[in-house]
Amino acid sequence: MFRKGMFRKMFPRIAPIALLALTTGSLAQKGTPANVTADLPGGAMQAQATTACLECHEARIILQQRLSKAAWTKDVDKMTKWGAVVDPADRDALIDYLSTNFSPDRPAYEPQRTADKNAKTSK
Repeated sequence: MFRKGMFRKMFPRIAPIALLALTTGSLAQKGTPANVTADLPGGAMQAQATTACLECHEARIILQQRLSKAAWTKDVDKMTKWGAVVDPADRDALIDYLSTNFSPDRPAYEPQRTADKNAKTSK
């Protein structure tokens, strides 16, 4: 049985362990969506985009974007300030790659649909 005040003393030691256990369990239950690691389109800067962008983002975050060259420039500069690894010599080529493959005039991104596990099947 706990003595009065014991919980307050133990909480700082137990809380991080409990939080880790809860986080790990919820991640395991969610699983990995099919298109999380989808490849970016081919091109000279595909490897650079994969390295710079997918370090922090799922591929579908980039795949669904439809931005102008000016917007991609602003986004790449912002992400670089936040820690994305982009060689200054590759910056303009990376922006060209992104604005070519993910511009407003490109067709909308169609995410891969997965079957609903809870849906009833008709026979």
